[in-house]
Amino acid sequence: MKQQIQFPDGQTVLNLGQGTWRLGEDTSKHNQEITALRSGIDRGLTLIDTAEMYGEGQSEKLVGEAISTYNREDLFLVSKVYPHHAGKSDIFDACDRTLERLGIETLDLYLLHWRGRVPLQETVDCFEELKRQGKIKNWGVSNFDLEDMQELLALEGGENCQTNQVLYHLASRGTEVVLQDYLKEKGIPMMAYCPVIGQEPDLKERVYNDSTVKKIADAHEISIIQLLLAFVMQQDNVIAIPKASSEEHVQLNADVLDVTLPEEELNQLDAAFPVPDHRVPLSIQ
Repeated sequence: MKQQIQFPDGQTVLNLGQGTWRLGEDTSKHNQEITALRSGIDRGLTLIDTAEMYGEGQSEKLVGEAISTYNREDLFLVSKVYPHHAGKSDIFDACDRTLERLGIETLDLYLLHWRGRVPLQETVDCFEELKRQGKIKNWGVSNFDLEDMQELLALEGGENCQTNQVLYHLASRGTEVVLQDYLKEKGIPMMAYCPVIGQEPDLKERVYNDSTVKKIADAHEISIIQLLLAFVMQQDNVIAIPKASSEEHVQLNADVLDVTLPEEELNQLDAAFPVPDHRVPLSIQ
């Protein structure tokens, strides 16, 4: 289901972007991955998420090459800073390196990848200074649970947080207990990484072999991966950022923009993979 998601600053993006975790690490796949990213952009998937951690900068370099033939203003580029680089002694150099690898002058969003030892207020102050310098348009966080978000939003400048990027998929719905409602109340979109499950083979096998999942996928004549993506994309206030390393996979992802799951099928998926009845620790990969 195609939706426009609005950030607190008024900027809107499509609810489907492109993730890049593990891209750029295998040089034999370089051309294939460049083609995949460009194919996604051509299909309207102009939000691209990366991080300095991914391949220690190799993902950012790959994205930089892929976007070099496009108008910068047509793209929405997100990267993430390591927690140990998120203080005043390192963040400015880290951001410069990210911008250099991407071949751009300004990031649309710069995220704290996860909480570390640097005080949150110091990181927020640095993000705000990067905004003043014109190196980032805005900032957000990743892997923040409810209490982390509450602490962040109480800080000076903390109200400028634009997003929280967390793991979320059909079989990992702990964020629905309290976190998603809190973010929605504050007008902060959630970015869902690993929306088609990612690096959890046992869980993936259980979901992919589930009779309800198979039945609904067959009814829409789509793959199970597409069904999982459709489920995430149909949630309010959520942007899905699946990784796709081939043009074929990108096309399959883009096709999900035309898929809408009726309430009856969503109820069936709820029964098969229910929201926990209590708070659980935030899942992180």
